[in-house]
Amino acid sequence: MFKFSSHRFRVGLVGVLVLLLATPASAHHPLDGQVPANALQGFLSGLAHPVIGLDHLAFVVAAGLLAATKRHGIWIPIGFVLAALGGTGLHLMGLDLPASEFMTAGSVLGFGILLALPQSPNLAVMIGLAALAGIFHGYAYGESIVGAEMNPLIAYLAGFSVIQLAIAVLAAKVGQLTMRLLDRTPQILRQAGLVISGLGAAFMLSRLGL
Repeated sequence: MFKFSSHRFRVGLVGVLVLLLATPASAHHPLDGQVPANALQGFLSGLAHPVIGLDHLAFVVAAGLLAATKRHGIWIPIGFVLAALGGTGLHLMGLDLPASEFMTAGSVLGFGILLALPQSPNLAVMIGLAALAGIFHGYAYGESIVGAEMNPLIAYLAGFSVIQLAIAVLAAKVGQLTMRLLDRTPQILRQAGLVISGLGAAFMLSRLGL
């Protein structure tokens, strides 16, 4: 008779998380780095950019898992996505955002640590931190759309908003299901936070050229 093992489940889920985060690193941009010329290309580019960028993907997964630990936690990734739109706007306006790549990597480390903590800050603080991170992530997204016409630009913004919310909601659902299966203990999510914070530290070191 099959016997449920919480330890094996935790190890397996962390392994799946690592594979989920590692797989997109080898993906290619659908437009080979070219500026989208129409709405379809803009939308596809928007869908792809947060997924092929491992640092962006790791942050969105962390935001979704943190959302699973809070009542009305879905506002954490929503705050991030709305702020990312603003960050993209800053880039398109030609405004300089210093150390954006370093801050993007730092946000992954920070949210991984928050996820690993026994108790994270309240929802309002988490939304604020997610929005701050969103500005830097969105600024990075803007690089792929500079010079595009209005239709592909709008489609690009829609694409990266949709895919990030979808990933965050999926991560939140997985987190909630996991806590139910393990008698609502958040231990597995803390382990996932350690994995994500490790990735964030690696991203930061790479930004420093180490």
